[in-house]
Amino acid sequence: MGKTQCALAGLILTLGSSPALTWAADAPASASAQEVVAKVKEAVQYLNDKGLAGFSDFNNNKDARWVWKDSYVFVYSCNDNVMIAHPLRPDLVGKPILQMRDDKDHALFQDMCKAAGNPNGGWVEYWWPKPGEAKASRKISYVHSAPVSFKSDIQVGAGIYDEKLTPADLSKIVEDSAKPQKAVP
Repeated sequence: MGKTQCALAGLILTLGSSPALTWAADAPASASAQEVVAKVKEAVQYLNDKGLAGFSDFNNNKDARWVWKDSYVFVYSCNDNVMIAHPLRPDLVGKPILQMRDDKDHALFQDMCKAAGNPNGGWVEYWWPKPGEAKASRKISYVHSAPVSFKSDIQVGAGIYDEKLTPADLSKIVEDSAKPQKAVP
């Protein structure tokens, strides 16, 4: 192998191992709004069936059931002002939530508590870091109440990172998912 070929081979090896160049290939796919709605509804049913004992299952980030693509399910209580479960941020579990503010000084959980109380749940827009990133991105979470055993104020949420969709656009997805599906002949 000649000097130029060795240099080129070294450059390819160096570039191939560069985190900046491999990030796109390693980056998780983006969760869709439909997946988020389905996961939140699944989590509500899961907690309904499992009761208080089900909370700990949402803290396990190795359980792909509640963590997928670039999204995850989190559980909180507005009345108790506490994060109950968060698979990627165990430091938030047990901490007060109602005073939490995003990077734009928005009291995100106060809006989540209101939105989740709607019969079909609701969407809340705020700024939150994507998994594995430090800088906050625009996130819109779907939240829904999940009465568990003797705790009627439990709420479940999951979100998408999106720059264009509005909560109104996303509410249409929730409405469509609640409609009965027509049988295919």
